[in-house]
Amino acid sequence: MSNYLDSFSPAERAYLEYSDEQLGVQYSPEKTSFAVWSPNSDKVNLVLYKEDFDEKEAGKIYKMEKKENGIWTVNITGDHKNKFYHYQVERDEEIYYAVDPYARAVSQNGVKGAIVDLKETDPAAWKDDKRPSFENIEDAIIYEMHVRDFSISPKSGMKYKGKYLAFTEEGSTLTGADIKTGIDHLKELGITHIHLLPVFDYGSVDESKDEEYNWGYDPMNYNVPEGSYSTDPTDPLARIKEFKEMVLSLHKNGIRVIMDVVYNHTYNTLTSSFGKLAPEYYYRFKDNGEFSNGSGCGNEVASEIPMVRKFIVESVKYWAEEYHIDGFRFDLMALHDKETMKLVEETLHEIDSNILIYGEPWMADYSPLSREVQMRKGEQRDLGIGVFNDNLRDAVKGSTRGEDRGYATGKISNINHVKEGIIAAINSFAANPHEVVNYVSAHDDLTLWDKIEKSNSVDSRVSKVRMNNLCNAIVLTSQGIPFLHGGVEFLRTKYGVANSYNSPDDINQIEWEKKAENFESFAYYKGLIELRRAHPAFRMSDAEEIRESLEFLEADDGIIIYRLKDNANNDSWNQIVVIFNPHHESKEVMLPEDKKWNVVVKEEKAGTEVLEVIDDQKVMVPKISTMILYR
Repeated sequence: MSNYLDSFSPAERAYLEYSDEQLGVQYSPEKTSFAVWSPNSDKVNLVLYKEDFDEKEAGKIYKMEKKENGIWTVNITGDHKNKFYHYQVERDEEIYYAVDPYARAVSQNGVKGAIVDLKETDPAAWKDDKRPSFENIEDAIIYEMHVRDFSISPKSGMKYKGKYLAFTEEGSTLTGADIKTGIDHLKELGITHIHLLPVFDYGSVDESKDEEYNWGYDPMNYNVPEGSYSTDPTDPLARIKEFKEMVLSLHKNGIRVIMDVVYNHTYNTLTSSFGKLAPEYYYRFKDNGEFSNGSGCGNEVASEIPMVRKFIVESVKYWAEEYHIDGFRFDLMALHDKETMKLVEETLHEIDSNILIYGEPWMADYSPLSREVQMRKGEQRDLGIGVFNDNLRDAVKGSTRGEDRGYATGKISNINHVKEGIIAAINSFAANPHEVVNYVSAHDDLTLWDKIEKSNSVDSRVSKVRMNNLCNAIVLTSQGIPFLHGGVEFLRTKYGVANSYNSPDDINQIEWEKKAENFESFAYYKGLIELRRAHPAFRMSDAEEIRESLEFLEADDGIIIYRLKDNANNDSWNQIVVIFNPHHESKEVMLPEDKKWNVVVKEEKAGTEVLEVIDDQKVMVPKISTMILYR
């Protein structure tokens, strides 16, 4: 396939050169500068408003000057802080009104940009905010959460239900019980990173209606926090300040923050900012001239165009610097070209070498982007970027929505795929363990509990709980980066709804009472996380070290048993043995040496305390369980 850029005429290609000129609004009390890229427009004017929705005010129009690189600029003298603006674009005798793609503040529902002094949005302690200490990327334990889900339950014990500020509330408990909720729960569980579903301004929720719900994979204004999670979406400053207060609180409590970013498509196409300013450049097209739809959402953004690449790279850099974001998860990352993702990695790791960058190494439909440059699984090798390990996900539990089973739920034949996941796929698609994000469930598709209910409906509840625990015991003891779907630690259900992107709160909310009902499962997850964080053998940072220090031992009948040997990764334990028994009956397993072994994980219990001592070479592993021993 020819290069996508070859489809442009010589005249069009003249506008594809990169410009390092600063775009967007640059505010000072003396003047405000505006710059926007719209290369094939005939005319662009700035329209400035004193108020947001004052219908009597037509707005004052300022003519913008076009430069050779397709950038339009104008400087307006005087202090214009807290005014609103957008661009009047004329092209082919049509007039459009576009929000600035580089806008850093917006009105309610993002219909106008806002001119703000960002210093006024900094919380009192913002200048002293520090990213929590973090030595190696493999030390991460990621926990995925939707802002509204986290606190909206009537029993959450939090005041700011559905808002950013809920993450600042310490001491919250389940209504009527001494069970920690909110940020205290995150600390109690022990995770290192919280992955927030989209928190940029998105278009599928009316910010004036507090009851509306969406996951948020509908980008409108990429560089502005979503207004429905603020206490006042009509105030452009509120959402910015409250977002920063959320980050500050999480950092203070030792938790880093990851943003779920969706640069692969926009909520609207021709009516989006990109569509009004330069659809020919911002989007990809099929051979017949139609918008390509690799995202499955109506369009796909052309990341390989230099000025579009500039937008994406500068956007993540802005979030990392202005909002102190610690990681980025890229939605449908295969729709991005490798060159853009390499530049994203270089830019972010100049800020902090331990900023996490990972994404979905797939797309939803055909794309004209050459397969050779798509950021697919395997293309992340040696780039400092991670990908979701769907191989392990499906091997452990079966497909994401079907009735089929996986290794932990009855399909023992998946054993070799599970083993490859345990070693962070270093013999298949990964060069190093930090490139692999291991998981069995996420926000989309069935929750893990609902999947087990569907695939193993005739099993007892006790067996289903054991399956749930075994699935993530595999994740939490594998090399690579573990990823947990928020609430999985206490058997979160969405009552069988597989695609709850716009379902009501009673489907999506975190039901904190389930933590009380399933506290043993929570304690099990907590213990495994404690064990992983205490023992570096489970988080080696080099593929060769994994090959030298991790060995699978012979076992019968679908049992997995492996050893981490010789103080792997400078671990305090000389030898560690991990055993997975997916069977519905206990299994006798031979240990590698006839010496005393200490058991630290058995059945539903987990932790670093010694529970019992084995005096011979045989050990009985309970049904559907994990056993971990050391000496």
